[in-house]
Amino acid sequence: MVSEPSGAAPGRRAPGRRSGGRAVSLRRSNGERSAAVEQPPIARHRRWFEPTRAVTDDELEAIHLASLTVLAETGIDVLNSQARRLLADQGAVVTGDRVRFDPEMVLDFVAAAPEQFVLHARNPEHDVVVGGDHVVFSAVASPPNVSDVGNGRRAGNRHDFQNLVRLSQHLSAIQIHGGYPVEPADLHPSIRHLLATYDLLTLSDKAVNAYSLGSQRNRDCLEMTRIARRVSDEQLDRETSITTIINTSSPLRLDDPMAQGIIEYAGRNQACIITPFTLAGAMAPITIAGAVTQQNAEALAAIALGQVVRRGAPVVYGGFTSNVDMRSGSPAFGTPEFIRSAMLGGQLARRYRLPYRSSNVNAANAIDAQAGYESAFSLWGALMGGANLVFHGAGWMEGGLRASFEKMVLDADLLQMMASFLQPLVVDDATLAVETIAEVGPGGHFFGVQHTQDRYRNAFFTPMVSDWRNFESWQEAGSPTAEARAADLVPALLADYRRPPMAPEVLAELDAFVAHRIEEGGVPTDY
Repeated sequence: MVSEPSGAAPGRRAPGRRSGGRAVSLRRSNGERSAAVEQPPIARHRRWFEPTRAVTDDELEAIHLASLTVLAETGIDVLNSQARRLLADQGAVVTGDRVRFDPEMVLDFVAAAPEQFVLHARNPEHDVVVGGDHVVFSAVASPPNVSDVGNGRRAGNRHDFQNLVRLSQHLSAIQIHGGYPVEPADLHPSIRHLLATYDLLTLSDKAVNAYSLGSQRNRDCLEMTRIARRVSDEQLDRETSITTIINTSSPLRLDDPMAQGIIEYAGRNQACIITPFTLAGAMAPITIAGAVTQQNAEALAAIALGQVVRRGAPVVYGGFTSNVDMRSGSPAFGTPEFIRSAMLGGQLARRYRLPYRSSNVNAANAIDAQAGYESAFSLWGALMGGANLVFHGAGWMEGGLRASFEKMVLDADLLQMMASFLQPLVVDDATLAVETIAEVGPGGHFFGVQHTQDRYRNAFFTPMVSDWRNFESWQEAGSPTAEARAADLVPALLADYRRPPMAPEVLAELDAFVAHRIEEGGVPTDY
């Protein structure tokens, strides 16, 4: 079996442990394990309300036409020769690295992408539908650093990577993996994708994401996913089973690894999530309309390339436009500009009949009020903007530079609140409760009536983190903050984690593939 670290890292306390306050006891006095942390059951979410429009139809059309003008007149640089040849064969004008697109060609190919698709996990219970009115939440992805209250901020490593995967697997709010929950930087880049994907596929049975950092890495991750799902190449090509993020290098550039990712994944009918990272005032115009026009041009070009490779391949329109702090140059998230951009991106995705991706993000350096309100605003913009995929749903901190164990738990509660909000209101004779109102009458109360007794256990959302005790009870308990409560929950949730089963022959085949590729040296790197 491929080596897997276990237990706490040397010199570290378990994630979530802290000095002071009250730690959760994982064992009763008689040695029995404590009761599991209560969570809502795993669910598939639908949006029952219409997404919010950020601009009028005429204004949306103006942005659409401006984007096509950018593609036709300015074009974008495509730094992959195969991609340039494919586009040229379909009528694009190629001059060196610069590719200019005929608007009709772009619209024809974009229209070929499906409105929704099924993303298959190795456990079918975790399959999700992407598109339409479906809403899917992922965990944080790609931070180089990680933190918890007990151990502070540190560079990403495989031990923390694995614990974050375990936490993502166990938290019912998280439906898919958005990538590496933290970069396991202690693994050499030549084999990192092999061991990280191995951990994702063996420690979890939710759908995975692989990075587009070269064709061979793409092919390795596809093969590992095929093995884990126990399907043939032909079935894998029919059933989308892995996603990849394609970030354009704004402004107006599609680099070589990202183009390779589109070619490899679209060619195998896997999902490319096209996400320009356009920061207004830095890599995009300072106006939101201009920044989203650039975002749209870059997205349409990359989507068209994927459809040139394989017409009808699944794709997601990604929006990640925000602004910078013009005093420091740092990215800002959860801002009014981010919310507007998220809603506007959703409007454009709906115009093209494409699934839409947005994010739950913040720029806070501490798990404080800023982290809370920026995340809440980001999530609100994503959901009201019509996002089908909400990436970085749980655990993102510091503008994406850090994954936090405690923030993952806090965000999971926030996601469950939003999931509860997504459930449609039931209005019928039973919920209108006219007879019950008459039964209680003026000046009475509803605690003891049968209508309440029949419903009180599941009538309202019950949080893991929020503390609704009165002040005196809260003070007697040590005045715990939300961060402290989340810190207590982390080890309890990890203790509740159960590794999902994998057939011995499948694990053996996966082990053999990874060992063989490691023996071959993985992929070439600069060091």
